[in-house]
Amino acid sequence: MILNRLTTLRKCKRWSLQYTADRLGIAKSTYAGYESGHRRPSLETISLLAGLYDTSTDYILGRVDHPAKDITTESPQVMELTDLPNMELAVDGISLSEEETIQFIAFIRAKREVEINRDKQNET
Repeated sequence: MILNRLTTLRKCKRWSLQYTADRLGIAKSTYAGYESGHRRPSLETISLLAGLYDTSTDYILGRVDHPAKDITTESPQVMELTDLPNMELAVDGISLSEEETIQFIAFIRAKREVEINRDKQNET
């Protein structure tokens, strides 16, 4: 396994160690051990990592050099919210107005920025 690939994949997503560990259902120290090479993930965990990072297990293991999944691999499609002008969002059965949708997106971006800054403080 190429260790820096996990770090690169996580940082490309702008995820903290804690956030990533939580998504995997493991301790932050366990995930940090994977990135540092002090621990080796199980095959099941490598598969979970590939799904989480939307890449292949071969890329994580260093068998291929490109992080993109094989196009024949089935995976849920992720759509960018801002790219879907005709999409209607609802909360509690009530459609969000355009202004509420903009505020929702702004909230998520601000929340992520707070998490990134908190992680930077924790890493120092």
